[in-house]
Amino acid sequence: MAQSRKNKDFNPNNCPVTHFLNKIGGKWKTLVLYAISKNYNRFSMLQKVIPMISKQMLINQLRELEEDGIIERTIFAEIPPRVEYKLTDYGQSLMPIILTIQDWGIKDLQMQAKG
Repeated sequence: MAQSRKNKDFNPNNCPVTHFLNKIGGKWKTLVLYAISKNYNRFSMLQKVIPMISKQMLINQLRELEEDGIIERTIFAEIPPRVEYKLTDYGQSLMPIILTIQDWGIKDLQMQAKG
């Protein structure tokens, strides 16, 4: 049974920032997207590079990202079956934003370390 997302369509003022956060906000999606962009494109690889995420949460985030057209899942007809994820063009359009956020975070962490 598909679980409904709480905030997916909550945007009473049609705010572009709220729209963005509804797509990739939260604790995990940006990490998942960044990892996939760096070719950590299989479920087991994603679990290794994001060890704090639970298996169920990773499944949910991948499903939501796929449902929103941000990532694409490919199933290879092998034994055992192999599944790989990749960013769609739409998902790729988010990477400059994620990299800008990363740059800001690096600078802010350095400023805090200098105290």
